[in-house]
Amino acid sequence: MILFSDPTSIVEDKLFPQKYTLQIKGRLVIWDEPQIIGILNLTPDSFFAGSRVKPTRDEILKKAESMILEGADILDLGGYSSRPGAEHISLEEELDRIIKPIQWISEQFPEILISVDTFRSQVAKESIEAGAHLINDISGGSLDEKMYEVVGKLNVPYFLMHMKGTPQNMQEKTDYGKLLPEILNYFAKKLHIIKEFGIKDVIIDPGFGFAKSLEQNYQILRNLEIFKTLSHPILVGLSRKSMIYKLLGSSPEESLNGTTALHMFALSKGANILRVHDVKEANETRKLFKQLYA
Repeated sequence: MILFSDPTSIVEDKLFPQKYTLQIKGRLVIWDEPQIIGILNLTPDSFFAGSRVKPTRDEILKKAESMILEGADILDLGGYSSRPGAEHISLEEELDRIIKPIQWISEQFPEILISVDTFRSQVAKESIEAGAHLINDISGGSLDEKMYEVVGKLNVPYFLMHMKGTPQNMQEKTDYGKLLPEILNYFAKKLHIIKEFGIKDVIIDPGFGFAKSLEQNYQILRNLEIFKTLSHPILVGLSRKSMIYKLLGSSPEESLNGTTALHMFALSKGANILRVHDVKEANETRKLFKQLYA
């Protein structure tokens, strides 16, 4: 990632000719290589215990610093667990979990970008006001009718994910007529609506593990390049998910090797962003990918 205050200082890069330019709180951000988002879970029940952080200032800043030093371009903070069957929590509890950590990180590490994993427009609004820069909405605006309006007014980048239902019932909604055309149609419709609300920068997330069976997840990954037709950056969230550990007969804790293998494949199929629990290993994968395709 490159940050520019003067757009005329952009230099042509032959290695990654497809660049994405975003306006984030007055900064011009150029994504000229694959980006890494480090997951910082502020929930007590996320599916991978290793991603949970004790809700103290010292522990949160320690985790944030570690991810930044390991190569994270963005930190993704979440106060609502989206694992299958996760417990529903109130708006007040989600805000209580996330606002202070955003403030702590933005004050301590002012150059790092912060995204907020939420489907609630009020959380989105207060998070951006607290110092966050991007909104990561697992529902694609389907669970809060005010989300697009709020994001448009905030003028921040928006992660648009595909999901059916809610975290509580999404795994009951894996029936598709034609999987890939239906997901592409979902994005086409959403992008048309989003444009009307003035949201300029949108990142596409196919939603691995959200209302998809194991086989459907791999079908999407094998054909990831079709999402390039939407002309937006593609985010891939595969890290330690059940599509890996169920296939291998292991557990989230034993899924780092499988995650790394799929990350390399995803990059080769056109992924622009990796959302990960293990930043160091993802960054090493990125470096090897760049060397291979130099």
